[in-house]
Amino acid sequence: RVQSARERDGGGKSWRRPVPECHVCAVPILVIFIKRVSDQGPEIMAGKPKLYYFDGRGRMESIRWLLGAAGVEFVEEIVETREQFDKLVQDGLLLFQQVPMVEIDGMKMVQTRAILNYIAAKYNLCGKDLKENALYCNQESLTSLKIHMYVEGILDLMRLVMIYPFILPEEQEKQAALIAETATKKYFPVYEKVLKDHGQDFLVGNQFSWADVALLEAILAVEEKSTNVMPEFPQLQSFKERISNLPTVKKFLEPGGQRKPLPDEKYVESVKNVLYMYKNVKLKAGAAV
Repeated sequence: RVQSARERDGGGKSWRRPVPECHVCAVPILVIFIKRVSDQGPEIMAGKPKLYYFDGRGRMESIRWLLGAAGVEFVEEIVETREQFDKLVQDGLLLFQQVPMVEIDGMKMVQTRAILNYIAAKYNLCGKDLKENALYCNQESLTSLKIHMYVEGILDLMRLVMIYPFILPEEQEKQAALIAETATKKYFPVYEKVLKDHGQDFLVGNQFSWADVALLEAILAVEEKSTNVMPEFPQLQSFKERISNLPTVKKFLEPGGQRKPLPDEKYVESVKNVLYMYKNVKLKAGAAV
């Protein structure tokens, strides 16, 4: 037990302040691994964010989307060999021995949600309370809470999309159907209703946010697997056109932009060659990741 100064001096009743409640703990804990690199020179500290990942979408794609929507240019270090991956691990840069990793603001960060949360806060995509919460979205704010809820739902849907390239070829049609059904029955109706009920241009607070970026990514990804999913969602169709034409998003999506193409066999083999554990894994439709 820590004594107050008055208690140590025998001064009677303690005037210790109560320990403040941790509101951030009310949401899932986001792990950030930070490695300071300030000793490597000002050009790194002030440079563009550097992304370490395979040459494909995967878990890094949502990070690319968020940076692109924020108008932030970035560079990539493509992980192509097991030797590259092992060196990152041996250098102590991959806390859980997995990518993605992003070098930004003199830090090297891992864990997708933690990285997304930091970027969203840094570039004011977390609601109107950012100035009071420079590192994390304000969990006490209803605006930020809604953004987090909507994003978490989208990330759940995107898990089905991310594993599609790794599904057995004979199972991919079934997986595509599962993606379309899950999107149209469980997730898209929620966002359709939100947009219809408040009649505004964006999902939360009539301000462009991380939730809008995530939803557009999901809509386009689902459409790549099934072209007939949107007619029953007029609000989402309008939303897609509106957000796609924002200058930063339009630049990200245009040919030659930094959005990765659909994953192909080369990408799948590259991932399997680097991550030996997946070399002989054969996933069926509906597999969890």
